[in-house]
Amino acid sequence: MLDTLRDLLGEISLAEWIAVAFALAYVVLAIRQHVACWAASIVSSAIFLGLFWRSGLVMQALLQVFYVGMALYGWWSWRHGEAGEGSALPVSRWPLRRHAVAIVAIVLVSGLNGRWIAGPGPAITPYVDALTTWASCFATWLVARKVLENWLYWIVIDLVAAALYFSQGLRATTVLFVVYAFMAVRGYLEWRRDLRGGARSEQGAAHA
Repeated sequence: MLDTLRDLLGEISLAEWIAVAFALAYVVLAIRQHVACWAASIVSSAIFLGLFWRSGLVMQALLQVFYVGMALYGWWSWRHGEAGEGSALPVSRWPLRRHAVAIVAIVLVSGLNGRWIAGPGPAITPYVDALTTWASCFATWLVARKVLENWLYWIVIDLVAAALYFSQGLRATTVLFVVYAFMAVRGYLEWRRDLRGGARSEQGAAHA
């Protein structure tokens, strides 16, 4: 058992370890709503771009380019708040109807995208690749806007992505995304607590 674990760890490149470390830093800082999370995101995304491209996960590689762009937007959004007002962006929620529309759109676009990148045969990998990519784009935008439900999307995305990465031999990344799923639960609870605290403060101010 130990020999098997040692062999698996030995297959993990230094670049993947560094990417994993910065990716974990991103999630920890995001849970705490610290703006430095976006800097960590840029570093991890740049490294994962090369790793995914070499593994043949085209959509996952392109996703990293999007992450870098969203990291820049997220940094600006968190620092300047609503419409650039200069105050910290508060945690908010979306109505269920808006989420339903978004999910339907993600599934449709992913299906078309998966068909476009799929080769001949019944391989499911291109479709899973496309689905996790588009869902991740949407969830990342929700993080940048501090929408609470982003963490619920990430729980599902991370578990599906973990299976995808395992099938491609990215062992450390697989473990990372399983850990991500548990951290997403923590993120949801922390942001929900912050949202409820803000609501209580507003109610108190209204009655003052």
